[in-house]
Amino acid sequence: MHLPFADETFDAVTSNFVYHNISVKDRRELLMESLRVLKKGGVFAFHDVYSPLTFGNMDLFVQTLRNMGYHEVCLISSVDCGLITRLEARRLLLKHAGLLYGVK
Repeated sequence: MHLPFADETFDAVTSNFVYHNISVKDRRELLMESLRVLKKGGVFAFHDVYSPLTFGNMDLFVQTLRNMGYHEVCLISSVDCGLITRLEARRLLLKHAGLLYGVK
């Protein structure tokens, strides 16, 4: 929940299937903590399972980031961007898997 780095330390921040494994009340807080250490103009890409039960309304979160001044913010399903097939998503319970990316 608290990364040991100063604000705006990194040019890029990424994760791949990390946040859904961390037991906290609001996983969007984890995303915001990761974005805190991203430099202005830096890029982020978070691939995870954005289930409404664990992350809430991600469309609203994307809009919140845009309202905060983040650019090119997008959340696309892992199937739609070709990271996994529909069959894999169904078999591996990754229906809500997606890639959240953008620029600070």
